[in-house]
Amino acid sequence: MNPTCPGPTLGVVGGGQLGRMLAEAASPLGVDVVVLDPTPDCPAARVAEQIEGSFDDPDGVRALAERADALTLEIELADPDVLERVSEEFAVPVNPSPDALRTIRDKLVQKRAFADAGVPVPEFVAVDDAADLAAAVERFDGCMLKARTGGYDGRGNLPVEPGDDYEAKLAAVGAGEAGAMAEELVDFERELSVVAVRGDGERRAFPVVENVHREEILRETVAPARCSDAVAERAREVALDTLETLDGRGVFAVELFEEADGTVSVNEVAPRPHNSGHWTIEGATTSQFEQHVRAALGWPLGTADLRSPTAMANVLGDVSDPRPAALAGVGDVLAAPNANLHWYGKHEARPLRKMGHLTLTEADADRDDLLARARDLRDGLTFE
Repeated sequence: MNPTCPGPTLGVVGGGQLGRMLAEAASPLGVDVVVLDPTPDCPAARVAEQIEGSFDDPDGVRALAERADALTLEIELADPDVLERVSEEFAVPVNPSPDALRTIRDKLVQKRAFADAGVPVPEFVAVDDAADLAAAVERFDGCMLKARTGGYDGRGNLPVEPGDDYEAKLAAVGAGEAGAMAEELVDFERELSVVAVRGDGERRAFPVVENVHREEILRETVAPARCSDAVAERAREVALDTLETLDGRGVFAVELFEEADGTVSVNEVAPRPHNSGHWTIEGATTSQFEQHVRAALGWPLGTADLRSPTAMANVLGDVSDPRPAALAGVGDVLAAPNANLHWYGKHEARPLRKMGHLTLTEADADRDDLLARARDLRDGLTFE
């Protein structure tokens, strides 16, 4: 559709922090956003209109399509079959495509699609029961067990070692009827990611970044990554090759492993803006969120160049029980040069729940120092 101001309305399945930041990026473009989310007064509701309903509710998706000129998503719990039917019923385009969502939301299907296309991935096998898991552990001498569907923010992933209780591991990972996937444990040097974007006949890739995880949850990202130019170029190539296996326009976040010898392989892909791309709000010429809005509408993409070295640190709930909580120490972040705080507007702090993030930018910065200072700023924040 042709860009106009005021612009069209974008419907988003999901109204969490990603939906909120999509709406914030859409507003300067004259684009209104309506979100579908089951949580009353979800984070995006502060900056967008909300329709209350589950992500896969046909009536909710229809109500969204009635209000929107185009549909997209910020969570993989959307139902691709429902999106496809509603898209045809209301003649409203959906991007990324329901087919891309079908591929990505099942991790085993995702890995098979990438392997079949020649995209480098760790070795993997399907796991339906404890006997399958035992065989995978023997084959890989330990493995990473992943639920095929429903996992996010580290949930649904567990390492498994020889001698573990395999039945208990399958139950803990939430395999359920859909089953699971076992993957070789990659001895990686660092975890990388590339936010790649497909528009209407054009592609962009943001600079390669480095991610730091603990307890399977992303804690920090530094851009650009502290890797060699050759590894960065290879990561970019793999990310764009991965993009070619998936249909539709939008942002696709490609998570990667870099091994000691420089080998790069794909861990997982998300068909939406991603936590590892939050740095782009301050650190790139066009944020991942604005790129996703542009792509979903079929508008020209912005440039994806690095504006400044950037470190991003997630602000996680540090309380023992879910409860309303206020963030203290905000003044120190606001007083720090080149620091930016993003609060997600969630009603309850929960252990390890992503409540916000901060970024620290500095031209010509030493990335080790930049990351250390971002951590210090984040660690000075507490919940009261």
